[in-house]
Amino acid sequence: MAGARTVTVDEEARAVPLALARLHRQLADDEPIAVRIVHRPPSPVSIADLVSGAGFALRDTSGTTLLLTRQRTLPDTVGPAMAMLVCGLNPSLHAADAGVGYAGPGNRFWPAMRAAGLAPRHEPGPSDPIRLLTERGVGMTDMVKRATPRAGELTVDEHRTGLGRLERLVAWLQPGVVCIVGLAGWRAAVDRRAVAGPSDRLLGGRPVHLMPSTSGLNARSSLDELTDHLRDAATLTDPDL
Repeated sequence: MAGARTVTVDEEARAVPLALARLHRQLADDEPIAVRIVHRPPSPVSIADLVSGAGFALRDTSGTTLLLTRQRTLPDTVGPAMAMLVCGLNPSLHAADAGVGYAGPGNRFWPAMRAAGLAPRHEPGPSDPIRLLTERGVGMTDMVKRATPRAGELTVDEHRTGLGRLERLVAWLQPGVVCIVGLAGWRAAVDRRAVAGPSDRLLGGRPVHLMPSTSGLNARSSLDELTDHLRDAATLTDPDL
């Protein structure tokens, strides 16, 4: 990591994930960076949670400085006062390279988001996830951060470890609702008989809505059905947030 440039992140703790997401955008895969985070998140959210969620691998620490390497994945776009946190299973390699989730050909996530009124209707393709957070209060993350060609390559342990990180993130940031896109991860980590709709299990004290995968491979779920799930999830949002 010798020669890596050093960046100081001096935002208040809940703004650190977005600052790291912006940093992730500026770097190439496997590029090293030294980061000093002035205001760290409270326990139980760990530095490892923060770093992996931002799309980095923690290589070493030097005093208060973290020595990181950018990973081929998507960073969380999360922050305070989120109306909804959308959580996918894991990024595809195509999405990781595009810099935005659900960017694969035939994926109906963004058409459903626009139809549900949760993303700008005038944008024909994926919305910028940072603007979606800052302008619409919709955050994005993934249960597992490792990008793969196919979600079937993930292990049960990865699902369970990812759920733990997600729960700590939600308990800290308290979004209005968590919308889980795709049932496979929830079934692997929580309930193998889970069905689409509101979940009986809270996550970090917040309500959870489960919906089918938006992949074009999921021919059983129509665009109208996916749109309805997103609208239903939005109705669970706490109006006071």
